[in-house]
Amino acid sequence: MASALEEPVYPVAGKLHSLRDLLGVFTDPAHMLGGLSRFSDLHLKTGEAAHYRYDGDIIPLPDATAMRPEVAERLIGAMISPAQLAQLQTKAPVDVDASFSWAEGGQNFRVNAFRDRDGLAAVVRVLPHYIPQAESLGLPDARVWQDICALQQGLIIVAGNTGSGKSTTIASFLQHINEHRAVRVITLEDPIEYTFASRRALFSQREVGPHVPNFSAGLRSALREDPDIIFVGEMRDRETTALALTAAETGHLVFSTLHTKDAKGTITRIVDMFPSDRSKEIAAQLSLSLSYVIGQKLVSRQEGGRRIAVEVFKNTTGVANLVRTGVWHQLYSQLETGHKDGMITLERHLLALARAGEISLEEARRNANDPQVFDQLLLAK
Repeated sequence: MASALEEPVYPVAGKLHSLRDLLGVFTDPAHMLGGLSRFSDLHLKTGEAAHYRYDGDIIPLPDATAMRPEVAERLIGAMISPAQLAQLQTKAPVDVDASFSWAEGGQNFRVNAFRDRDGLAAVVRVLPHYIPQAESLGLPDARVWQDICALQQGLIIVAGNTGSGKSTTIASFLQHINEHRAVRVITLEDPIEYTFASRRALFSQREVGPHVPNFSAGLRSALREDPDIIFVGEMRDRETTALALTAAETGHLVFSTLHTKDAKGTITRIVDMFPSDRSKEIAAQLSLSLSYVIGQKLVSRQEGGRRIAVEVFKNTTGVANLVRTGVWHQLYSQLETGHKDGMITLERHLLALARAGEISLEEARRNANDPQVFDQLLLAK
């Protein structure tokens, strides 16, 4: 792997660069803020220059040439297994996920490789080499993470689009639990992103592919392994979701993610996974098992770098009644009035960040789920 990392194959400014050179920007002190790189992703694509995501924007590598097919194959092949590369070379409609460690640079990466109309492509996401403390996440009310980390059972869903930091938020919660509670934790991931060293908690991390065939099979297995806490990387399908709900309802603390933007969308997505004749049953089960939904986005700070903005939804008695009866259009009003329970709407958190000078008003409005609601809050006294 070292030779593949160091092999100079990609022309940049008249000099051949290696994969090691391309990954080196993630450890460059000149682009660090608060200990984190302002670069988050490397994009490799046949026929285009290498690009990076920097503070949320896609920027090309200066003076880089368009990537030839054989160069893309050698760079991407250095980060995935030979079997995964063979899958992509068959030109079958597949993509592969992998985790990749660069020991010398002290960095771990998540790799998604695929084929588009021009040839091979990949997105390489850097994972912080340390897990941030829960108190440093930037949640508006510290009671929320403290309550979540103390729960004995229930379902915690962190929602957001790809790249919004969902895995980092959950890893922070799990690390706090690891340091303070003597519990058994099973994680099911695709791929494993953060590595946990067992402290007070005992961790088993399992990856889809090498360790379990899929999330649902891994979850069925986990329920036989005496867990207190289960992390399911994503509730992708009906079976996984049903098992997660049952696990949370029967005495386990379950963490998972969904690609939804807010609490209402999360609840409707879960219910809509099932046939209509089961809607009432699933809504009732969700009202009992759900504890929190945290919907989050990464927003650009005025001084550079990014931070999370969140919607925090707690399943109180009043909320549970709305979930059970399907009166979902009233959930937002519960969010607006649930301050004493730690709840907050995304729009209100964005406005607080803007008024504190952390982000611009334009950035806040652009990231609001409902810009009109944001404008109303802005004009209110």
